Amino acid sequence: MELVVCTTCRAPGADPAAPRDGARLSAALAERGIAHRAQECLSACARSCAVVLRGPGRWTYVQGGLDPDRDLDDLIAMIRAYDAAPDGVVPWRARPEVIRKNTIARIPPLEIPNVP
Repeated sequence: MELVVCTTCRAPGADPAAPRDGARLSAALAERGIAHRAQECLSACARSCAVVLRGPGRWTYVQGGLDPDRDLDDLIAMIRAYDAAPDGVVPWRARPEVIRKNTIARIPPLEIPNVP
C-alpha cells in the first residue's frame, strides 16, 4: 500500500504566505510515523488537501477536501482500513465521514482478477 500526499495543496482562501496545507499534512503524517510519498501537485487544487491511497492489484482512492488540523485522525483511520482490505475496497459505511464526503475518485486496479 502507498499513500501519496500533494504537498502543494492550499485550501481556497488560505493565506498565500502561510505554509501550504498539503505540506502541513505531510509533516503531520510524518510526525505520527505514517509512511507516505510527498508529491508536488496532484491537480486537485479545487479540492485540496488531496491524497491518494493505492497499491498493486488494489482499488485506488483519491481524496480531497482534507484539513490537516481537523481530519488527520480520520485520514489515518482510512489508511489503516485501506491497508487491511485485501483488494483496497473499504466499505462505504466503514469510511470516516470526511472521507465519504470528499472522495474525488475510486479507480479500479490495472489488473482485473479472472472471474469464473
